Amino acid sequence: MFFRKKRKAVTTSRATLGLGVLVTGLGKMIGGKIGNTVTGFGLAHIVLGSLDMFRPTVRGR
Repeated sequence: MFFRKKRKAVTTSRATLGLGVLVTGLGKMIGGKIGNTVTGFGLAHIVLGSLDMFRPTVRGR
């Protein structure tokens, strides 16, 4: 019997990370107080997406 290493699904993590990059760039383009708020929101998504990539997955059979 062959044992295959299960690949970790990182699609959601990458999507969250990509969304954070786009929102951060948009916030930088807007500028001002609103832009700072949008930039912070985007940076939070970048951090959460990065943390989600390294989180262990639990899969049931």
